[in-house]
Formats: sequence, structure tokens, C-alpha cells
Amino acid sequence: MAPPILKLDHIALTFGGTPLLADVDLQVEPDDRICLVGRNGSGKSTLMKIAAGIVEAQSGEIFKHPSATVRYLEQAPDFEGFSTVQAYAEAGMGPGDDAHRVTYLLENLGLTGEEDPQQLSGGEARRAALVRVLAPQPDVLLLDEPTNHLDLPTIEWLENELKRTRGALVVISHDRRFLENVSRSTIWLDRGVARRLNEGFGGFEAWRDRVLEEEEIEQHKLGRAVQREEHWLRYGVTARRKRNVRRLSELHDMRSRFRDHKRPTGSIEVTASQIRESGKLVIEAEGIGKSYGDRAIVEDFSIRIHRGDRIGLVGPNGAGKTTLLKMLTGQIEPDSGTIRLGANLEIATLDQKRDDLDLNRTLEDFLTDGRGSTLLVNGEQRHVTGYMKDFLFQPEQARTPIRDLSGGERARLILARNLAKPANLIILDEPTNDLDMETLDLLQEIVAGFAGTVILVSHDRDFLDRTVTSTIAPANSAAPDGHWLLYAGGYTDMLAQRGQAAIAAKQAREKTAGKTQTSKPAEQKSKLSYKQKFALESLPGKISESESKAEALEKKLADQKFFARDPEGFNRTAADLAGLREKLAKMEEEWLELEMLREALESSD
Repeated sequence: MAPPILKLDHIALTFGGTPLLADVDLQVEPDDRICLVGRNGSGKSTLMKIAAGIVEAQSGEIFKHPSATVRYLEQAPDFEGFSTVQAYAEAGMGPGDDAHRVTYLLENLGLTGEEDPQQLSGGEARRAALVRVLAPQPDVLLLDEPTNHLDLPTIEWLENELKRTRGALVVISHDRRFLENVSRSTIWLDRGVARRLNEGFGGFEAWRDRVLEEEEIEQHKLGRAVQREEHWLRYGVTARRKRNVRRLSELHDMRSRFRDHKRPTGSIEVTASQIRESGKLVIEAEGIGKSYGDRAIVEDFSIRIHRGDRIGLVGPNGAGKTTLLKMLTGQIEPDSGTIRLGANLEIATLDQKRDDLDLNRTLEDFLTDGRGSTLLVNGEQRHVTGYMKDFLFQPEQARTPIRDLSGGERARLILARNLAKPANLIILDEPTNDLDMETLDLLQEIVAGFAGTVILVSHDRDFLDRTVTSTIAPANSAAPDGHWLLYAGGYTDMLAQRGQAAIAAKQAREKTAGKTQTSKPAEQKSKLSYKQKFALESLPGKISESESKAEALEKKLADQKFFARDPEGFNRTAADLAGLREKLAKMEEEWLELEMLREALESSD
């Protein structure tokens, strides 16, 4: 085993009387690929700043190899004193570093170097900070949320760049797919203690659940042991005084351990507030287009969004995602084509850019809109402190100014406010920024279980795969030209379908050039099979019939007296509806896949 190049031993730090880090160890060896995970507020960023020498621990020892270089990517880089991005990036270089690395990274990250650091967008600021820490090729690279504000092409480029880097890596991120792709070991920071798993993030969550389950069993055993000893103390046969004193001391120790045990932070258990259903057709767009000057943002795009659909919208920054989203929701008019919104639409928007946050407002005032100490959630009046606890805020934080909250807490606060608003169409614009993984799991469950419709803009591949039923993406991600395509399934499904389309296009070109090898068994078929053609023609009728049945069951369940009159019948009807919805989703997915295959085959003729 190679000696460590960075080592933290018995690190302890307390904030406001509460231990944040207690006896934490971190060892980084050459070529390590470590992900640092834990709940928001568990001390991940603080520990990384201690490793970088920015924050001083109250106790513990830090060893850094004398010749080792360390670079730290902070969440909020300081551009003060720099006139250009190039100057900012070059300031991070050492005497023997390759100056050409700055130029290489600027080009690959879409920057010229002449930008004014004070005028950068969130994504540009993140890319500039990445250039500064990546260019020196340090021995230890500490990255705190490197994917925040980055688009998907840049995230995938960064993954490949980190795989080629020669130094060790310690990374904090909420992006599961990113962590799975770059890590080989995991450090879990939980209740002030660090545990290490010698596997990448892919094995972490199952391991964490086993650890917590074993801990709960041990705590239960300790509680039973305390009860037995207390019974002995009261009713047991008197033994030698010395033995009794020792046993009494052990009982006091067990009581102390049982009482002082810190349980894991609770999870959030809420659902989105819902109102009456929207119409079956939520949004219909026919041939819409939008241009700014000579640049086409959206061109001849059509889509029908039905109640219950969960649509993902992906693409590089600047491709026009926000413009398309605003057209679909009626916020801006298209230059051409038509938009029709369905009946009874009530829209709630979760904008994680936090543009509307007044940092001087208190949590109570923000959640209730200044209407006292209660708010309406799912038709029920809730006291604000009780609702705050659902989102892991303490009652005493009710009068805390928003400016005193961390980035993750602000994200949770916005989530709490928006989920209280009654809606049947939820718009989520980059909802995953600054959310810890447990809160992401909650948001995933809300999106997947929401009875209304969801349109989601995100760069989080794992979140997209877990939630959406269809994905809208630019036809050409490398150079968006206003053409958008709809794909069945999530992000991974979209990539697979694009790969199939690329194969079909390549074969079409080869056929035109007279190079098609018809004898190859792997060649794609030139037309649909009889079975596929029959399914393509018959599925719309089956889907329509199933939708009518589903509507009938929904009306039946809407009868408020149904459950009281016949609980078993109500449960059977609810189960039938759930099965029918699942069947409907599969039929719609099959029809979409067949329709896309038909179009691809026709375009290759």
C-alpha cells in the first residue's frame, strides 16, 4: 500500500455548542478516487475545507506530503481582483505547471478567457473555477459540487477528464450518476463520524442501509440489557458489595450510551398538494417556432401532453430549454404555430435559481406569505412550525432570516413552499441543485407518484431516468439548431434511441453510396414486421379504450361516500386503476417506440 499524501486524524470541530465533526479520519493515497457523502449539514464541505487548509480544526492532526500539491474547488469561487477569466485561471498555476493546460481547458469548457469574472452566469463561473483547479494537475483534487450549474455535455466531458487525471480525487456531489462514474471508494460522514467503504458510490446505499439496520438492532439490544440490569438492581439477590458496585457502574454506563445515542436525521415524508384534475389534454403544441434574430431557438415542434405525463427536458446550456418551457406553459407566445392549454390547469413552479428569495424574510413569513402562523396544505390548516418539521427544520428556526440558511436548507425551504401550493401541473426547473440525496429521493417519489402532470428540466441523468416517461432533447446536441425531438423513456432510453437512429442514418448513407452490405446479420430491417405494423395500427384504439375505462374508475373513486359504503370495493377499484395505468403506460411507450422506428425506417428509404 502506498503511503498517504494527505492524512487527517481525529479531526473535531464544534459549531454553536453542537459537535459537527467528532474524531473524523480521512486518508488520501495516490490515485484514490473518493466520494464524500452525507446529509446536508453533516460537515462534508467543512471537512474538505479543513483538508484544503482553509478552515482550522479545533483538534486533530493533518499531514500533507511536503511535495504534494492540493487544489480545492469551492462552491462559491472568489473572483475579486481579476479582470479576466484567463487571469483568474492562471493565478492557480505553479512555477513548473504547463501553461497550455489553461488554454486547452478554456476551449473545452466553452470559454475564451476574456470574459469579465464579475459578469459570469452560474454555469460560466463554475467552468472558470474548474479551469483554475484542473490546469495545474495537482496531486490531490478536492471538488465540492463540481456539477452544479453544468449542462449534461459538460458533465460528461468532466467525467472523462477526471478519469484521465493522474492525481487523487475527493469529490462531493449530489449527482448519483457522476459519483458512480468517477469514484472507487466512499466516505460516509454521518452524525460527526466518518465510515469508509472500499467501493464506489454504486455500492454505497445498500451498505448504508445495512449499517443503519445493524445499528438499530444493537440499540434495541442495549435497551433490553438496561431493562434487565434495572430489574436486577431492584429485585435481584444481594451479592457481595464489590460486585454490586461494579454492576451498578456498568448499568450507569449502559444508560448513558442508550440515552446519548444519536439517531440518523429523519426523512421528509410529504406529498404535493393537489386540487381537482386537469382535463385529459394538458398541453397541445402544433408546429411552434421561436427565433431571436437570425437564431432559431425552436422550429416546427409539435407535442401533445396528457394528464399524468412526466416530461423531461434536456440539452446544453443555451439550447433554448427555458424558451421552449415558457412557450409550452403559455408564458411567452410562439412566433409561429399554436399552443393550446387544457382545462382547469393550476401550475406550481419550482425554480431552484431562487430569484424570488428575499433573504431578509423569516422562514415563517416566507412559508405563509406573511399571513400569520398557519398555512393551507392539501385542504388542511397546518401550523407553520409543524409543517417546517416535515422538512427537517427545527421549530426555533421559524423566525430565522433566510440569509442564515445554507444552500441546501434554502433548496428545502423552496421545496416546502411550492409543495404546499395546490396544483395539477408542476414545473421543475433544475430542482436538484443543492439537495442532498435523501431529499432527492423524496422529490423523486413525489414526481413519480403525482397524479397530475410534471414537466422537468434537469441535468441530473439518474433523476431523469427514475422519474420521467418521455424526454425532449435537441435533435443535434452538439450544435442545437432549433429542432427538438421527443423520445420515450428517460435519459438513458433517449441515448439508446439516438444510437439506433444514428445506425439507421449511417446505413442510409451507405445505401445511397452503394456500400450497403445486405448479407450482414446485424443490419437493421428495412421495414416493420407484420406484428409490429399490426401493433402500431391497433394500439391507439386500445389506448383510447383503456383511457375511457380509467376515467370511469377515477369517477367512481371520486365518490366521497364510496369508501365508507364499501371499503373492500374501494380498494379493489383503486388496485384496478393502478394496474390499468401501468398497462396504459406500457402501451403508450410501445406505440411511441414503434412510431419512431417507422419514421427512422422511412427516412432511410
